[in-house]
Amino acid sequence: MRFNVEKVCQSYDALEVLKDISFTAEAGEVVALIGPNGSGKSTLIKTICNVKPALSGRIDIDGTDIAAMDKKDLAKLIGYVPQSYAYSAFSTVYDTVLIGRRPYMEWSYTRKDLRIAAEAMTAMKVDDLADRYVNELSGGQMQRVFLARALAQDPRFYLFDEPTSSLDLKNQLDAMKIMRSIVKTRGSGMIVALHDLNLALRYSDKTLVMKDKGVYAFGRPEDVIIERMIRDVYGVSAEIVEGKHGRYVQPYDDPDRDPLVATI
Repeated sequence: MRFNVEKVCQSYDALEVLKDISFTAEAGEVVALIGPNGSGKSTLIKTICNVKPALSGRIDIDGTDIAAMDKKDLAKLIGYVPQSYAYSAFSTVYDTVLIGRRPYMEWSYTRKDLRIAAEAMTAMKVDDLADRYVNELSGGQMQRVFLARALAQDPRFYLFDEPTSSLDLKNQLDAMKIMRSIVKTRGSGMIVALHDLNLALRYSDKTLVMKDKGVYAFGRPEDVIIERMIRDVYGVSAEIVEGKHGRYVQPYDDPDRDPLVATI
């Protein structure tokens, strides 16, 4: 299964925010979207899952335009987790995760739905919070609950907008490891907006770099996340270091760089 984005443009009223965005995501791979604040990562995520329909261009899954799909059918194909969530204050964690099974409901939840929701909570390590109300949770706990809801939805593609932003270091690594494992074992795909270049370098199969409303580079993370890109896109000096556990980005303070001019 292939997710294809072709020459997509998007705007907010008269303000153009995306221009001619094109890339593909295949089943079984993780595609990371990276770029500085305001580069359009969140807007692109919303656009390619049809939360905000594209101004122009085409987005399709295996040749079928998502704009023409029934919403329930689309929900079986795309699981979307935004940066901020809408939820009922007095909904329990279990009920919130179970909502992910709605696209498959006929009259009521089945035993299969209950089992899948329970497995998703276990995978994201929130099963001990099952009876807690969502409004009682910390930001990091809530993040894991909504990731579990997306897992319970069991889509063909996961679209995540900065899913690690509220998580501590251990839970960032755990979440990315779990989500990548699910993508590989289920043969699904994941498109994920990230701020952390090291997470993109470690967990993505392909990386899309965004700058100035468009695509700066797209390809394997080791080919894309390089010192020149970090300087050009982020205005930051950095080295790509080879360690015993793989490559990682090490930024440093360049005395020749004017912090008032650099765009971070």
